[in-house]
Amino acid sequence: MAYVIIKALAPIFLIMLLGFYAGKAKMVDNKNVALLNVFVMDFALPAALFSATVQTPWQGIVQQWYLVVVLVLSMWITFAAIYFISTKLFNKSAQDSAVLTLTVALPNYAALGLPILGSVVGENSSTSLSVAISIACGSVLLTPFCLLILEREKARASGTAHGSSLSMLPILIWRSVTKPIVFGPLFGVILSAIGIKMPEMVLLAIKPLGLAATAAALFLTGLILSARKLKMNAVVTLSCITKLIIQPIIAWGIVILFGLHGSIAITSILMIALAAGFFGVVFGNRFGVQSPDAEATLLLTSILCIVTLPLFITLTAGI
Repeated sequence: MAYVIIKALAPIFLIMLLGFYAGKAKMVDNKNVALLNVFVMDFALPAALFSATVQTPWQGIVQQWYLVVVLVLSMWITFAAIYFISTKLFNKSAQDSAVLTLTVALPNYAALGLPILGSVVGENSSTSLSVAISIACGSVLLTPFCLLILEREKARASGTAHGSSLSMLPILIWRSVTKPIVFGPLFGVILSAIGIKMPEMVLLAIKPLGLAATAAALFLTGLILSARKLKMNAVVTLSCITKLIIQPIIAWGIVILFGLHGSIAITSILMIALAAGFFGVVFGNRFGVQSPDAEATLLLTSILCIVTLPLFITLTAGI
């Protein structure tokens, strides 16, 4: 099993390493990555997420509603807890905390979901559907929270914020929803729900963008990391423990609460037990927010999941 996990992680580390090397070698300006960020956040990732969600059968989502509930509750609880701890206990800024929180709360479904889940429950259409549902849950039901906070702080910094956060909420929601990274997957879910299938020609046309999305995001992440000095501290330690141990235990508790068994229970826990995703770091860079804690968490959880994932795979084998 460790071999399967390392095999799944190898492309991630290789592409991030290439981005890191390109930045350190000054092949790419690692302090000015705005153009690459626009490509990733406004074109490649939205195309990939739209393609994944629009091709996810609505009936399949309805049939796996338990998976949706477990994933969403696990991510929401983690998001709320880490954001509170980061802002109230460690006195981090709202922007920094939002980026860190999204990094911790949102697992790397896109890169690790299919190889890990396929090796445990088998590669079939149900497995692919579960991964697609996981990606949809993260992109539609979690990332907007991070965007809302970043948009709110951006408005306050520019002096365009008026009134309380609650009174600003409609405007912030509109700004977040109209961002391609949210609108893309949300539009895909809506089309799937009302039964509209995208023409094959359209899907083929955006396929190259989708294929480039993960690689470009990982390269960008490596490039961003090359401009920073990663440091261990209490926030990073807590974030890693939360992501790799506490969040999967939360998911397990929800599974027990609903009385789930078999592949749906295993899938729910293992999807949450994956390493941290790169969305938080990339989102932060798009808004000019640097979070060394999020970057360190991303890197360390990607390494440490080689140990924690086999543990949860073994523990969930009999449920």
